[in-house]
Amino acid sequence: MADKKVIFVAFAIEDERQRDFLKGQSLLTNSPFEYIDMSVKEAYASEWKDKVRTRIRRSDGVIALISKNSLASSGQKWEIACAREEGKKVLGIWAYSDDRTRIEGVNTVVWTWDAIKNFINGF
Repeated sequence: MADKKVIFVAFAIEDERQRDFLKGQSLLTNSPFEYIDMSVKEAYASEWKDKVRTRIRRSDGVIALISKNSLASSGQKWEIACAREEGKKVLGIWAYSDDRTRIEGVNTVVWTWDAIKNFINGF
């Protein structure tokens, strides 16, 4: 297998369980990427944003878990904007099968292993 890619996952804190599912999926398969967990564990301060920006810079790309919760998540919106500023590719995947929320400027697809692999193999 080729070198593993490093992926940053942006998500609304209300969708933390879906992030855990994505992490579990990557651990239980022959995953083509490494998973970086940058959960929101501290208040939104410039120090937090500096840490996130550093992790996004080290990443090959960003997967954004998109749901209705994304619309009100200032942290997730900032992470997506930061990824764009850093020139990283962003793939949105719908976090739930019955939620097709759209975020302007984020290409969002159905959550499938093939969609994730195709995104990662595109680097």
